[in-house]
Amino acid sequence: MHVATSFERIGGETVIRRLVDHFYDLMDEDPDYYGVRKLHPQDLTHSREKLFMFLCGWTGGPSLYTEKYGEPRLRTRHMPFPIGVSERDQWLSCMSRAMADIGLDDELRKKLDMAFDQTADFMRNQPE
Repeated sequence: MHVATSFERIGGETVIRRLVDHFYDLMDEDPDYYGVRKLHPQDLTHSREKLFMFLCGWTGGPSLYTEKYGEPRLRTRHMPFPIGVSERDQWLSCMSRAMADIGLDDELRKKLDMAFDQTADFMRNQPE
């Protein structure tokens, strides 16, 4: 019996691309996400592409990020950026909203929210 990966349940690359684009559009437009937005470059093109490639592999799809950049080493790659509770919570809120806005089903969103929460907390490198 085949158990669908999160990648398959999401709808593959097309829906992950839509999720990533909506996530960064929200981050760019909503002042609630200003703290995390200011950690990103003005031009979000590369950020969008890297998150898209990472999420494809992270959800069980093709390992696009690893093929191009090597192992993600998320904490090491994020170490230059001051990430505290506020930045973590803004990122999580923005992603949760993006998943809801594009219509991911509730069960999948809850599963991804839990995984994102663990990963985002691991990225923290500031006490507050």
